[in-house]
Amino acid sequence: MDLLLDVLDQQLIDKHGRKSGKVDGIAIELREGKPPRVAYLDMGTDVLARRLSPRLERWLQRWRARIGREVVPFQVPWSKVKKVHLTVDADIDAVKEPGYHIERWLAEHVIGPIPGSQISHEDKQR
Repeated sequence: MDLLLDVLDQQLIDKHGRKSGKVDGIAIELREGKPPRVAYLDMGTDVLARRLSPRLERWLQRWRARIGREVVPFQVPWSKVKKVHLTVDADIDAVKEPGYHIERWLAEHVIGPIPGSQISHEDKQR
């Protein structure tokens, strides 16, 4: 499996079939005397901002500190990943994960109004 090609930027689907955001990062655990392994999948605006530019990440963190908004990372342990194909299926309940509601709000209020976006009416009701 090619992690960057097959996992990064793919849609995460929870155990109830709900879209739970895109995989923005992959955390690798380095172990002495053993090969590295995937620890967890990382999702959220901070992770995406870091991928685009460390400067953008710092700006986003300062902005959140100014408005008093703390962000809890949305991390899915690799042990919960059940299947990787066109999407990444995980044995989690996305609604119970930190960050899910921010992802839903962004999908409905920022991405949804963009002409041609693929946020369906069904997705908005989840």
